[in-house]
Amino acid sequence: MVNPCATRRCFVAVAALLGWAGLSIQLYLILYSRWSIEASLLGGLMSFFSFFTVLSNTLVATVLTCEWTSRPSAMRRWFLQPWVASAVAVSIAVVGLTYSALLRHLWHPEGWQFLADELLHDVMPVLFLGYWWWCVPKGTLRLRHIGLWVIYPLLYFAYSLLRGHELAVYPYPFIDVDKLGYPQVFLNAAGLLVGFVLISLVVIGLDRWRHSSSLSSRRQ
Repeated sequence: MVNPCATRRCFVAVAALLGWAGLSIQLYLILYSRWSIEASLLGGLMSFFSFFTVLSNTLVATVLTCEWTSRPSAMRRWFLQPWVASAVAVSIAVVGLTYSALLRHLWHPEGWQFLADELLHDVMPVLFLGYWWWCVPKGTLRLRHIGLWVIYPLLYFAYSLLRGHELAVYPYPFIDVDKLGYPQVFLNAAGLLVGFVLISLVVIGLDRWRHSSSLSSRRQ
């Protein structure tokens, strides 16, 4: 007979390892590229963490690792809170959907870059949403949590504009002020923020539905 706990732990372990693998491959590729042209490796590290995809996947891998490990800690308790894990689920869903809708057609990676690309934009969003659906406790999310969740993309947007202003380098074409201008960039950002909020509403709705379904099945 299959042990549900063992299956869950195995799933989380594999997902966590794949998350860190995708991040590691992408970091290696960026640093190797910088080293090849004798550019600053520190600059490469800063470039690596300038992408919303990388930051969100780092949060995903962290939550999964906290779930996988059993040693109690303040960090583990924080990341395993349902509202925190749900915020990460919304963010990684935005990563996957935005990439598929706006960025996938712009390039055709090969080799290791293709592997990193698939892991960070396709595999990890699906795996983490599966983790959220099956493993994160339901019934505690409220609409007020959206106000906390949007702080992350807003801070990221502000940081990207500041960094772009100083270095003239923007992580994504839809927030490239030099090419699009501030009005269009703010319009694009507003559209993405609306998408973020809509996905948040869907997550909260699913949370409530799953909780209600669970209560109904227990009463029967």
